[in-house]
Amino acid sequence: MAEKKLAVIAIGGNSLIKDKTKVTVQDQYQAAKETCYHIAEMIERGWDVAIGHGNGPQVGFILRRSEIAAKVAGMHEVPLDFCGADTQGAIGYTLQQNLYNEFKRRGMNKKAATVVTQVLVDRDDPAFQNPTKPIGSFMTEEEARERAEKEGWTVVEDAGRGWRRVVPSPLPQEIIELDAVRELLGAGVVTITVGGGGIPVVRDDDGSLRGMAAVIDKDYASSLLARSIGADLFLISTAVEKVYLNFGKPDQQLPGGIPSVDGVAVRIEIVMQTQRLRQVPEEGVQSREA
Repeated sequence: MAEKKLAVIAIGGNSLIKDKTKVTVQDQYQAAKETCYHIAEMIERGWDVAIGHGNGPQVGFILRRSEIAAKVAGMHEVPLDFCGADTQGAIGYTLQQNLYNEFKRRGMNKKAATVVTQVLVDRDDPAFQNPTKPIGSFMTEEEARERAEKEGWTVVEDAGRGWRRVVPSPLPQEIIELDAVRELLGAGVVTITVGGGGIPVVRDDDGSLRGMAAVIDKDYASSLLARSIGADLFLISTAVEKVYLNFGKPDQQLPGGIPSVDGVAVRIEIVMQTQRLRQVPEEGVQSREA
């Protein structure tokens, strides 16, 4: 029997939202169902799979609910690291159940499990001195400055639309639950991990961990996962048609190959939400129907 290969699939949080009219939990569940169909297809063909996912829109929803509850009912607000943990559970459940149902439909004896995952970041990462990631609701300037003074938030004006909180986006250094992930993968369990890039934590002088109000890029965290477990393939599921350099900017362009980052990630395959598979090899860009 041929040796099984191992893939890491990173699902974008935005790829679970097809458009602005389909943002409910039920809508996201259906989008995840389509993605899980393709993941199950890959597993049926002999791949072992670890799954990472984004959570940008979903964390935004939780923060918004938290802010409204605080204003209207005096409820406590949810800290950002706990918002990340909430989304890991909810999105993990969504993927787990869809995979379970798809495995059952195909007659496959496979299991999926979600690991609530902490990711270590460097306390001295320059990102902590230069927060850039917008999160949460828009505020008036008065409200924003009040939160900055009382709670130490960094706030910025966002393109004339109002003021928003910005948080650091440090680079991932270590996956705390990596050994557990390896054990699950070794047992043949499809493992959902580093959700939202992982819950960012720092290690204090006594060795204990502490959550941080920050956001880790899910692709960086999933890439770290792929390297750490020796994956043969790293895939990114996204809501856009193609892979671009400088996406959304005037100089947006298709890459002629993806450069190595720390000696890795020279080849990325992307499973499209449109049910196409677009492949970005070292030389040029190709596409083929899935």
